[in-house]
Amino acid sequence: MATPLAPGGSVSHRAVHAWLLLLPAMVLLAAFTHWPIVSTLFDSFHSTPRGGKPAVWVGLENYQVMAADPVFWQAVRNNLWFAGATIPLSVGLALVMALWVNERIAGRAFLRMAYFTPTVLPMIAVANIWLFFYTPQYGLLEQITGALGLPSHNWLGSPSTALGAVTVVAIWKEAGFFMIFYLAALQGFSPSLREAAAIEGASRWYFFRRVQWPLLMPTTLFVLVNAFINAFRTVDHLFILTRGGPNNASTLLLYHLYEVGFSFWDTAYASAITVVLVVVLVCVALTQFFLLDRRVHYK
Repeated sequence: MATPLAPGGSVSHRAVHAWLLLLPAMVLLAAFTHWPIVSTLFDSFHSTPRGGKPAVWVGLENYQVMAADPVFWQAVRNNLWFAGATIPLSVGLALVMALWVNERIAGRAFLRMAYFTPTVLPMIAVANIWLFFYTPQYGLLEQITGALGLPSHNWLGSPSTALGAVTVVAIWKEAGFFMIFYLAALQGFSPSLREAAAIEGASRWYFFRRVQWPLLMPTTLFVLVNAFINAFRTVDHLFILTRGGPNNASTLLLYHLYEVGFSFWDTAYASAITVVLVVVLVCVALTQFFLLDRRVHYK
């Protein structure tokens, strides 16, 4: 068993000891984070090696191909629509659920478990559950609409509803996860705040708008950044529900990246898409931090 350094040890020995302790983590970070980033950026400026032909420098050719790719822009539009729906709806639903289960109501523990259950389920399992809901003719949703006398509809096979259908699945999956953060923040508030508001005769809406919501801004900032990142990295349920169809109506950026890289095996073009996607996510995350940080009240 190694003995700790003596308090009077030299500064150089302490520095060496510290760097040796950090070395395993630094090696793992460099091998699985920094090197893949550099390698992806390097590959985006080269051609895809095929057969015996090695990769050659092509400059911005992959980015030019991406700019002229109609499927890429279709995926961008779909992802923007997907993000515009999932972010506010999942965050808003999570906040409402957290406020509800934070109150003293009957069955509160059961409600919390029910809201959080979709979060712990694998996305593939969630997609299979919703595939049963969306299945034409005998799916649960079709049985309900049939009982109401509404016409049958192929929710996943129609270009007008396929993207909306997969968006509902993502909202159902993420809302419970974000609820946990809001609930933890609400339970950290001092009970004296509610007591003081009750003495002053403040309504629940006024108490939420003037007291709870400002104090929840640090949590909201964290949740918004995660919700935006999730909106551009969600891809699992597409493999089960639509595979990007019909006619790329539900193709998202990460699914398009997967198809380019692993179905068409154009790794150089996939690297270019990855670089653009990462740069956009970093810029948006930094913008969220700088814009919302002014309105965040830290205790």
